[in-house]
Amino acid sequence: MPPAHPFDFDAVRDDIEDDKLHEECGIYGVIGVKDAANFVALGLHALQHRGQEAGGIVSHDAAHGFQSARRFGYVRDNFTSHSLMETLPGPLAIGHVRYSTAGSKGQTAIRDVQPFFGEFSMGGAAIAHNGNITNADALRRELIERGSIFQSSSDSECIIHLMARSLQRNIPERMEDALRRVEGAFSVVAMTRTKLIGVRDPLGVRPLVLGKVGDGYILSSETCALDIIGAEFVREIEPGEMVVIDANGIDSRRPFRAAKSRFCIFEHVYFSRPDSIIGGRSVYETRRQIGVELAREAPVEADLVCPVPDSGTPAAIGFAHESGIPYGMGIIRNQYMGRTFIEPTEQIRNMGVRLKLNVNRALIEGKRVILVDDSVVRGTTSRKIKEMILDAGAAEVHFRIASPPTAWPCFYGVDTPQREKLLAATMTEEEMCSHLAVNSLKFISLDGLYRAVGEASGRKADSPQYCDACFSGEYPVRPSDMIEKGFELKAAE
Repeated sequence: MPPAHPFDFDAVRDDIEDDKLHEECGIYGVIGVKDAANFVALGLHALQHRGQEAGGIVSHDAAHGFQSARRFGYVRDNFTSHSLMETLPGPLAIGHVRYSTAGSKGQTAIRDVQPFFGEFSMGGAAIAHNGNITNADALRRELIERGSIFQSSSDSECIIHLMARSLQRNIPERMEDALRRVEGAFSVVAMTRTKLIGVRDPLGVRPLVLGKVGDGYILSSETCALDIIGAEFVREIEPGEMVVIDANGIDSRRPFRAAKSRFCIFEHVYFSRPDSIIGGRSVYETRRQIGVELAREAPVEADLVCPVPDSGTPAAIGFAHESGIPYGMGIIRNQYMGRTFIEPTEQIRNMGVRLKLNVNRALIEGKRVILVDDSVVRGTTSRKIKEMILDAGAAEVHFRIASPPTAWPCFYGVDTPQREKLLAATMTEEEMCSHLAVNSLKFISLDGLYRAVGEASGRKADSPQYCDACFSGEYPVRPSDMIEKGFELKAAE
């Protein structure tokens, strides 16, 4: 007999989640509070949706200097131990949660886990980065040729080496110098012995916000991670802005040439938590409005509007309200998928998505069902969900998708399959409908998405307000490394 192996629920979860786009990380920093690392741990817990593979925290106090801890797995499983948190003392700390890129799950070395630390002539500094450096390969080659020795495979480490080679007089100025060499999308939190630093790239593709708690300050990828520690939201760090926070307050700088903001529109659709605020707008309300626009653009006669949980829920609520079709929880998500289970039979192994999602048969049976989901990437999970709905006795299945077709990969800090693996890159909407074998399939238009996020006139082709490259193929920052590897940009129309 073959050896028994416990059932790996993580593998099932990864198989399901692999059919979604994923933000690759979340960042958090705290200054001016006692035991800042404890606040960072709480903040990272609130940002766990932005990265589940690994996390790290670096802290500093006068007595112990810089201390760090980096671990694989969830924040709750690593950074709640009193004995561990005692090793991270001080009033200043930063942290990072990481989502692994496609194909590297389980292969990442601990040295790839951020924050990264460097010792400079004027003292140490730690840095954590959300985004992607699109010229990292070229920078790495140049730095290695000039004598740099890299310890990780992360593009973020380039920033540390560029800082080390800068001739500027202090660490904030060295960071400015380094980031001027960097292309792509980046939000950064960093720390010295006495300062907390936050930076956004000139286009502001990735988010970063400022909060205040007591006499201290917080930098975070999202506002929901301010709420968890009772911090007050102050404002968003502006595109192209650097803030340097110390005992004297906040110094705001503009180290980059001014550029038109191109914030990632998919933050509104999926990445950010629904209880966060972006640009003064509730993410939940924006997603509900996406459903309203979708119902106006793609009506269909049906008996029930059902979200694909959890990310499709606000859009489904908006669709139901606008269409007048009843809303119902036709699919229930199992929130308690652990790591191991009983030794499975082949039948159990083949259950796949059913281990995470279960159909509410009593609600579905005999109904014409509209399934509302946030996106279609490869389409594998959509097909499985459709089969579950039909098996439960649904009369018809209609998909309504709360984003335009995802036809192009993201190179700005989002884990995206290669273009040929994106369903919308190789099929028309009609072909995708046939491939998924559903009664109808409609995506919100790019104009409709822009209206939902507050651009009343929709998307202006000559001046888009957001980075929407994954839908339009129009990249606001040239993906230099990928072009060098053979990636072809969209042909000019």
